[in-house]
Amino acid sequence: MFRPKDNLERLNKSAIRMCMPRIPVDKVLHAMKALIYLDREWIPQNDGATLYLRPTMIASEPGLGLRPASEYTFFIIKSPVGAYYAEGVNPVKIYVEDRYVRAVEGGVGEAKTGGNYAASVKALTEAQDKGYSQVLWLDAREHKYVEEVGTSNAFILIGDELITPPLGGTILPGITRDSVIQLAKDWSLNIKERPIDIAEIMEASENGTLKEIFSTGTAAVISPIGELCYQDKIIIINEGKTGKLAKRFYDELLALQHGTLEDTHNWLVRVG
Repeated sequence: MFRPKDNLERLNKSAIRMCMPRIPVDKVLHAMKALIYLDREWIPQNDGATLYLRPTMIASEPGLGLRPASEYTFFIIKSPVGAYYAEGVNPVKIYVEDRYVRAVEGGVGEAKTGGNYAASVKALTEAQDKGYSQVLWLDAREHKYVEEVGTSNAFILIGDELITPPLGGTILPGITRDSVIQLAKDWSLNIKERPIDIAEIMEASENGTLKEIFSTGTAAVISPIGELCYQDKIIIINEGKTGKLAKRFYDELLALQHGTLEDTHNWLVRVG
């Protein structure tokens, strides 16, 4: 398993924000190991496919009311999955959303909760109707600062600077995001967590300094972005091809997850 304790700790942080009980991380990790071992024949062997685990908690008391529940049910969804995007590791087309918003400061944007996904469905379906795979969200206050790509974190390479929006309550603290930041530091890249205006990206595209954009997430791992549409203006990134840096991160993370590369950060947890 890849960084399961970090994922479970994040679940607990989300639970606190949603007034739900925390789970005992070590006991749940033990249960996850047992579940995977029992159902090990479900682990896919083909390239690009993985066994996806989703620990989940819901209120389950027999009653209605706007308050914390008195009873909760915790369970683990487990399923073999293929590539998150139909395009695979090939670049996807992304629509920049400047009308709807997903999260606001003080809200639940940093919690991994169903409401975050519900808030994105309308914008996503409209983007898909226009031929785009996902939505790039901008901030709720000024509608100009880049936040997330759908349910993934965003990375932008301008010149030699790799930029990702900082965590501030509206962005999910992705485990893959954190892994990419750590790998970038290992490789001595110029990595910065800072606000980035969509206008800066458009200007960098015009002057030729925009090199790559990609998103990161548990299911997609690394998803290169080959096209952005913002206010009916379309820009092509890296000639619509997968960038060298996105490919390097993708290959490195998959090699780590598959155990073919030395794990120097103790991210892997052996099942049996």
